[in-house]
Amino acid sequence: MRTFFKFFFASLAASVLLLVILLALGVKLVSAVAEPELPELKSNAVLRIDLSAPILEQGMESGLDFPEGKTPQVNGLFDMVRAIKQAATDDGIKALYLYCNGDGAGYASNAELREALVYFKTKKKTIYAFAENLTQRGYELANVAEKIYVMPMGKMDWLGYGLDLTFFKGTLDKLEVEPQIIYAGKFKSFTEPFRLQSMSSENRLQLTQFVEAVYGSLLNNTATARGLDSSTLRRLANTWGIKSVEDAVSNGLITAARYDDEVKSDIKSQLGLKPGDKINFISVTDYIKLGTWNSNTSANKIALIYAEGDIVDGKTDGGQVGGETYSLLLRKARFDSSIKAVVLRVNSPGGSAVASEAIWREVGLCRKVKPVVVSMGDYAASGGYYISCAADSIFAQPSTLTGSIGVFIMYFNAQKMFNNKLGVSFDGVKTGPYADFGSISRPMTEAEKSHAQVEVDAIYANFLQRVADGRKLRVSAVDSISQGRVWSGKAALAIGLVDKMGGLQDAIDCAARMAKVSDYELREWPFVKSFWEKLSSETDASPTIGGYALQQQIGKQNFALLQQMKAFQAMAGVPQMRLPFALKP
Repeated sequence: MRTFFKFFFASLAASVLLLVILLALGVKLVSAVAEPELPELKSNAVLRIDLSAPILEQGMESGLDFPEGKTPQVNGLFDMVRAIKQAATDDGIKALYLYCNGDGAGYASNAELREALVYFKTKKKTIYAFAENLTQRGYELANVAEKIYVMPMGKMDWLGYGLDLTFFKGTLDKLEVEPQIIYAGKFKSFTEPFRLQSMSSENRLQLTQFVEAVYGSLLNNTATARGLDSSTLRRLANTWGIKSVEDAVSNGLITAARYDDEVKSDIKSQLGLKPGDKINFISVTDYIKLGTWNSNTSANKIALIYAEGDIVDGKTDGGQVGGETYSLLLRKARFDSSIKAVVLRVNSPGGSAVASEAIWREVGLCRKVKPVVVSMGDYAASGGYYISCAADSIFAQPSTLTGSIGVFIMYFNAQKMFNNKLGVSFDGVKTGPYADFGSISRPMTEAEKSHAQVEVDAIYANFLQRVADGRKLRVSAVDSISQGRVWSGKAALAIGLVDKMGGLQDAIDCAARMAKVSDYELREWPFVKSFWEKLSSETDASPTIGGYALQQQIGKQNFALLQQMKAFQAMAGVPQMRLPFALKP
């Protein structure tokens, strides 16, 4: 017994000691997280931007290392734009280095980054671009650089833009699953993959025009930046004229074929460094932490509300635009007398009609008491346009995808699949003929189809009226440019769906002018949670927690398909205002 107590108390003492050590380490870790050290900006620094890293509207910190991978640091687009512009006038930053081995941003986001890079060049500072393999999306930014290098054994993509859609009707036919789809708008093509084997003529027309508009911007920007002719650039793509890095050099698209060490030697030479010296690179992620753009304090506030992701019902905590969550944010801005104007940054393909209506209502109420300006990102389509149309003014980039003013609702009848493929049958009781409406166990009756069509037509008519009221147009005029049709930002400007071309800062400047304030503090909502807060959140829908780690395991395309399937599941039987395709592959 004495031996037992000896070992018992020894083990207890060891456990207590271990607990104290772990507690001390935990306190230290929490302190480090709560008060992170600011990075050091060394002399003759070069700002490094990695285009392979993901970019969202709001930045998110990286997570912990797991066997499945580490959730990466996600930079916020506007933070990056402001960082580049600050670096342009920062004497400590001597040059900028673009690592272009990827395409983390969408077309309109790239346009905002490109404008910031052009501004950087106006301050007589050099931009270097380098890639092992240079994609066209990466080249949208790289073509701004004075010196563009690609590894000799690498690849330069110059074949034009394409957009592929996947159709599931053949699969559903084989499975004997009947899609029962009700929609309003002949261009409303989201449901085509379930009811057609290939694109309708209307969908082919709108997508061709959009892709041509985006491609035209690439050609024109490249022609201007590289001193080339846009028709020559198109011919090179159509004839597969760029088969190697040497072809890209000889045709003036890039400066030279160089290895990474040779590019670094070029930078050292410009900075006056010796071959053995180290370049003082600072990542844009670290430089953002040194940003001074939020240091201004003023009694006048402008609320910047980021609405990024699918529009869904209820509350959300990142990654989606919840109808209840964003209604409350707009209401908070409306009742706060210190907030003189609101800028709503919309980067959404749409979603729930009910949630869109709830947000639209709060935008309109807010507009009655203070200016509301919308800035459109890569897309502000369908429900994304619905929540935008009540604003005082709408800004978009030429390559923003917008419009898609239409509605649909989907049901699926899987009775034959269960009966014939699986041997499963259904039976039950109900209090009325429509009590099981929307069930996958039977087809819809003609009366039910008629009811669903009436519902969709009513929502579409309401959508048209909302746009007509917000844009001061006749309903018939809105209907002629709607029908679910998508438009580029440039085309949307011509038909009256947007007011001006410009980025987020242009929208903020406009809001300040409308509010008649020259000195203001920017309030950015929703507040970005730390990794630890997200980890403990039960409602967090952010794609950065676990999502990126899963993507690394199953691949980007499979992950996108998984996300699409989850979205389809949430859409069944719910009226939707949604973009017909994903803008980013």
